Amino acid sequence: MADYLLRLALLLPLLGVMIWGSLKLTRYLQTRLVGLQGGSGTLELVETSLLAPGLKLAVVRFHNREILLGCSRAGIVRLGEAQGDERAETLTLPPKSEV
Repeated sequence: MADYLLRLALLLPLLGVMIWGSLKLTRYLQTRLVGLQGGSGTLELVETSLLAPGLKLAVVRFHNREILLGCSRAGIVRLGEAQGDERAETLTLPPKSEV
């Protein structure tokens, strides 16, 4: 019984440290791959919203313009655009194309 408790006392903190380290590594790699390093670039991901599995809405800021994107497994579609400071007031939709 003492052998079991000793193993548990050694392995449980080790497991906790491994979980914590993997979460830190995942967060670091996500920010590095997306490119959100302190807003140094001209492209910034403002907000995302999951609509359904494999279907997202994303707001991207690019050169002081906020662009609404629809992201699916088939690709990315620009749904609308607004100036960065008046996002809630004005949204310019692209013209409908006939298919």
